[in-house]
Amino acid sequence: MTTKDSRLVIHEQDDITKVEFLDRNILEEANIQQIGEEISTLIEKATNPKILISFERVEHLSSAALGTLITINNKIRQKAGQLRLANIDPQIYEVFVITKLNKLFQIHDTTAKAIESFK
Repeated sequence: MTTKDSRLVIHEQDDITKVEFLDRNILEEANIQQIGEEISTLIEKATNPKILISFERVEHLSSAALGTLITINNKIRQKAGQLRLANIDPQIYEVFVITKLNKLFQIHDTTAKAIESFK
């Protein structure tokens, strides 16, 4: 279900859409914009979106990427959906703590725990 120039790998599991990043570094504005558009399309297609974003491969994340995550979260909430984040590198998680985004997002250590939290 991934287009050839996508920055994401997308899996459907039951009613949950799991999104993984192909890039280790999510820093470039053009890539961040593309990621935001791809995830927004997933949200628009779903009536009650349940989206899990895994940061398993990600080593660096820009502040613009954090802004995109906030936008994604708002779009999901507007549709009465749920968003979970998982597998965040400890250094990146520290940024979530400093910016208090760890209070905004439901963050889980593993994908399995995140999937379980939807139930």
